[in-house]
Amino acid sequence: MVTLQFMPYTEIADLSSIGRIRKLLNIAKQNKIVLLQGRLKKDEEVELIKATMEEINKEFKGIELAVINPKQEDAGGIDKIKNDFMELLLGDRSGMTIIGPANVVKSIKKDPNKIELLTKESRKKKRKK
Repeated sequence: MVTLQFMPYTEIADLSSIGRIRKLLNIAKQNKIVLLQGRLKKDEEVELIKATMEEINKEFKGIELAVINPKQEDAGGIDKIKNDFMELLLGDRSGMTIIGPANVVKSIKKDPNKIELLTKESRKKKRKK
């Protein structure tokens, strides 16, 4: 069974960078896929990956990470001004970050219009009677 946990950005907004990283990593270590509203700062993403590498063991194989940040590249005129203004207001709250444990998430493929999250097949141990 795959568990998705949606996390509004407001839940991590008041935490320090280390607090955000710990919170997200702890959820991933519970074999849950986190759907975070918004995105981490670039240095926080780097620190999340570093912290993950330090905690890899037999039970925790690491994480898969994807950030979706839709940009209106083709927008012109008033639409571009609106998009720039919204980016200024929302900051790190625009887009979405997906973080999943590597033993659950096989891969995350993204393009500007969609995301594909492929999970690994769950293998339950058969009990001998």
